[in-house]
Amino acid sequence: MKIFIIDVYYKIFLRDFYNKNPKLKNQTYEEQKKVLLAEQFGTADFYSKNLKKLGHQAEEFIINNEILQKQWAKEHNIKYKKNYFQKIPKLKWLVKSDWKEKILKAQIKDFEPDIIYCQSLNAFNPNFLKKIKKYSKLLVGQIASSLPAKEYSPIYDLILTSFPHYVQRFRNSGINSEYFKIGFEQTILEKLSISQKKYDTVFVGGISDFHSAGTKLLEFLSEKNKLDIWGYGTENLPTNSSIHKNHHGSAWGIEMYNILYNSKIVINRHIDTAENNANNMRLYETTGVGTMLITDMKDNLGELFKIGEEIETYSNAEELSEKINYYLTHEDERKKIALAGQKRTLQNHTYKIRMQELVEILKKYL
Repeated sequence: MKIFIIDVYYKIFLRDFYNKNPKLKNQTYEEQKKVLLAEQFGTADFYSKNLKKLGHQAEEFIINNEILQKQWAKEHNIKYKKNYFQKIPKLKWLVKSDWKEKILKAQIKDFEPDIIYCQSLNAFNPNFLKKIKKYSKLLVGQIASSLPAKEYSPIYDLILTSFPHYVQRFRNSGINSEYFKIGFEQTILEKLSISQKKYDTVFVGGISDFHSAGTKLLEFLSEKNKLDIWGYGTENLPTNSSIHKNHHGSAWGIEMYNILYNSKIVINRHIDTAENNANNMRLYETTGVGTMLITDMKDNLGELFKIGEEIETYSNAEELSEKINYYLTHEDERKKIALAGQKRTLQNHTYKIRMQELVEILKKYL
């Protein structure tokens, strides 16, 4: 199979990446992409790398990386409408550039995929999705966030989701859907390093309206426990929020993995949209690097890990605070759970395994 993977990166990460690598803007598409993927942001090249090992052709395309995409267009002589007022706020609305659509369409035609695989369901408007759909045998979407507008979903031939409760909702709307879990990339372990700075309890993640309950939890822990926090979104918090006290800015990719690796306990909480189901990346990232995970209790957690043996859970802020204090003073128990959690993830939740599962799903719908 030839699988064309459409990915979308956080704008704030892309800004930080090019600020850190200013000379990279002048490099070729392949050179830029190589350095970008080496950051290990999101799912990086975890899909394509493991699909290639299974004998398939697959590539990721970061379609909202304007610098990278326009470099591809330059190298392939692709023309698009330019907005010369882009840097003038009062005038930039006068001309709408079509670089995203023109370049992506050219990339798809050049790749000639069997499957177009969208990591973001609403990356493009429905009309454009209909246009690119004809260039493949199967248009697949993946979602682990709030549902998109209703006009998006029916365009996809298949929607995969790590939310078990979404599967039946899509099917009830006449849309093919399958449960597909997130995972951990085992090769990350080769890139980790022991830091002189060690942390007791950490949280890494965004703070937004989608995490309203989680924000209150972090504020409680910031008062009761020593909690080190990384992530975006603090600019939207009141100045008197206790989260500011031990917030260290953003941490992406390898930097984030190293923080998790050099911590005793990692706290996890799910987006409100997850409802009663566990699904997020932090479950596997934390256990994968061998650190103890304490996550919010969800109905399906027992299907992923052995609770109390491979991970720990909490049902409210007070219980979480108590468990943090307990495991920080009972090191042998904490290490035993952390190692068991890592063993489970490396046995059952790697992207090598996930891609084997993905291939079986895609074959069924092809």
